[in-house]
Amino acid sequence: MKIRVYYEDTDCCGIVYHSNYISFCERARSELFFSKGLSPHSDEYFFVARHLEAEFIKSAKLGDMLDIKCESITKRKASLLMEQRIYKDEELIFSLKITLVYVHNEKACKIPEDVFDFFKTIK
Repeated sequence: MKIRVYYEDTDCCGIVYHSNYISFCERARSELFFSKGLSPHSDEYFFVARHLEAEFIKSAKLGDMLDIKCESITKRKASLLMEQRIYKDEELIFSLKITLVYVHNEKACKIPEDVFDFFKTIK
């Protein structure tokens, strides 16, 4: 998914705020669902972030075009691990590993097979 860096994403020097890299990744994960005509959540079931590890490699700046790539790494009964990478001009500038847990009524629950199948298509 491609994202342009706008003024609202940056500090007074035109450099992207650190937290916005995580927001960009969240947007890209949602877009995976939307691109298939699906929703990333329902009224009762959805994914929540349980753990993440972020590596800030280089800065992005105002006006930069970024490419966010997502890959499903490990799938478990109620959670999955994804890696997301942000590139600027094909150079890696940010990497995120995030564990997502599928929940219902605020409790972890088994991820349905059709949702697992969806994540198998992510590369």
